[in-house]
Amino acid sequence: MQINSEIFKAYDVRGLYPGEINEEIARLIGRGFAAHLQTDRVAVSRDMRVSSPALAAAFIEGVREQGTHVVDYGMLGTDMLYFAVVRDSLGGGAQITASHNPKEYNGVKMVRAGAQALSGDAGIGDIRDMIAHDRLPPPAARRGSLTTRDVVGEYVEKVLSFIDPSAVRPFSVVLDAGSGMAGLVAPALFDRLPCRTTRLCFEIDGTFPNHEANPLIEENRRDITAEVIRQKADIGIAWDGDADRCFFVDGTGDFVSGDFVTALLAEAFLLKHPGATIIYDLRASHAVRDLVARYGGRALRNRVGHAFIKRRMREEDALFGGEVTGHYYFRDFFYADNGFLPALLMLELMSRKNQSLRELLQPFRERYFISGEINTRLGSMADVPRTLAALEARYRDAALDHMDGISVDYPDWHFNVRPSNTEPLLRLNLEAVTPGLMAEKRDEVLGLIRG
Repeated sequence: MQINSEIFKAYDVRGLYPGEINEEIARLIGRGFAAHLQTDRVAVSRDMRVSSPALAAAFIEGVREQGTHVVDYGMLGTDMLYFAVVRDSLGGGAQITASHNPKEYNGVKMVRAGAQALSGDAGIGDIRDMIAHDRLPPPAARRGSLTTRDVVGEYVEKVLSFIDPSAVRPFSVVLDAGSGMAGLVAPALFDRLPCRTTRLCFEIDGTFPNHEANPLIEENRRDITAEVIRQKADIGIAWDGDADRCFFVDGTGDFVSGDFVTALLAEAFLLKHPGATIIYDLRASHAVRDLVARYGGRALRNRVGHAFIKRRMREEDALFGGEVTGHYYFRDFFYADNGFLPALLMLELMSRKNQSLRELLQPFRERYFISGEINTRLGSMADVPRTLAALEARYRDAALDHMDGISVDYPDWHFNVRPSNTEPLLRLNLEAVTPGLMAEKRDEVLGLIRG
């Protein structure tokens, strides 16, 4: 069958519905998923997108055609699927979702036993090739069965077990579920806490009538920002569409970068587990490294990407890992990412230290000045290595490494430039010890990149 191979991404399958991904393609991916895993029973769940019920049904059909039994969990957030796979000792699982993408998109996130993610070079590429080259094994003589189960109540208990709910103070909290899957879980969680909550976009609706469920884009944060400021709330918390990432706004409406969230969540863990190992992505502010050192922990830089971070966490027995994009990983949640644990841990940290989120952030904002990620499109793929070589030559007197792209480190400023895997694009993240130096060096490095 003709299929656009570009829907098979590094960490999931994703494309426009129905042009790039439709019921027939979902059925074939289900067959490929079952053939790749070679397991007896898998979980399937879906998000709230309008196309998700039909795609989930087709995916399930494909899995069953290969003789694999399916447990259908209905509508869930992605991290709830991870919980289901582990709780019920299943050989894998698939979530029909396009995460934070606009409503026109859909896709599949897939894991094997233990909620270990499939990725482009570990499963997803194999499934793509089976379909593209017409190499799917023939359907089984006996179809797999279909059963249904529920997981929400036990998931809520699991997440709450990470904190002491009685220690949480009655903060004023604004929540924005973005019409996505957080609307399923957040009420059950926050009804158990003493916080006073204002709940925005909690009605689950895959047409996203208020705004897209991608809080990284500023316009999608307008509602929560305005409400936090209006109420003089202590904190705002927003989720993406499949609710495996959460994002924070402080009491003055300022968005909190993922670097600083990683540092604060590391602090929350190190207060309870002194000396623990924390993994952080190499784009991050030195705030993470410095805070972990202050608590006597072990901070390890790592390549960007959840497959790399999860693998390193297992190797190092790391308690927590964070990426600047809002993915946070937890050893005691199967080394998987979770969108509700950061919210609970942040409220518990604020309570323990008797500080607002803005007060917790103040020491970072006085010392670390970050550019955020700045993308530059080059003329061709051949320009990528040339540009990286030019950067290395220009900054050869710095501490250099090539763990992921090029990282350049001076005593008072540092940066990382990473290439995209699929297009002639370079991504810059830079930090300095003063706002002026950050702006000067950001413009200097961008000048070299854009030549």
